[in-house]
Amino acid sequence: MRDLLAAEWAKIWSGRAAWSMALIGLVLCVLAGSGYVAVADADIAKGATTIQDVTGQLVRSWFMMLLISALLGAVYVSREYQAGTIGRSVLLSGGRARLFGAKLAVGTAMGAVFGLLAAVCAAVSPWIFLRGTEHDPAWTRETTLTLVGVFTVTVLGAPWGVLLGWILRNQAAAVAVVLGLTLFVDEALLRLAPVVGKFTMTIAMSSVYRDGKPELLSEPWAFVVIAGWLAAAGYAAHWFLHRRDVL
Repeated sequence: MRDLLAAEWAKIWSGRAAWSMALIGLVLCVLAGSGYVAVADADIAKGATTIQDVTGQLVRSWFMMLLISALLGAVYVSREYQAGTIGRSVLLSGGRARLFGAKLAVGTAMGAVFGLLAAVCAAVSPWIFLRGTEHDPAWTRETTLTLVGVFTVTVLGAPWGVLLGWILRNQAAAVAVVLGLTLFVDEALLRLAPVVGKFTMTIAMSSVYRDGKPELLSEPWAFVVIAGWLAAAGYAAHWFLHRRDVL
């Protein structure tokens, strides 16, 4: 199993997917943080917000790395179907179950790498974005919890993407579903039917990074919901893998 994990770890770093997605995530988060500072500076002057809230929001803006982590997980699996190499991977790994477990483990490990990148950047971002303004960051316990939440959801986004990749197989479909659920469907459900929307994967994750919306679940229940979605997706992915042809 160790050799299989090493091979899959090398595979996930092959090509440009990991590096390009990390760069895209960094750019998106930097744009979000810089845009927020431009508005927040005026809000602080008017008394509409506080520097503590601004500091927390700058850290929170790095939650978008969870989307990048999920996308990489989905591409990591589905690109083998796209390239037609999945059959060879199954044979060389010693079986479908072994490959399934190895990809899930390696994808989650890659999520931890992205999570660490997001956490480090989020931790220093208030000092970078607020430089040039007359305000200094004000770090609080809530900011620390937000930082931990950003790391956690980025890690959890990876196995979510991996499992969707196993279920959908098609790379374009997997990417479209991850983007659609994260950016549109879950948010729309929260607005139209909050009693339902708060139980979606993306919105449950927003409880973890402490988005602050009043309709969100408490953190313990959010983790239960996230675990439920991962378990359901894991069951479906495992079922499809063992009952459909590999190619």
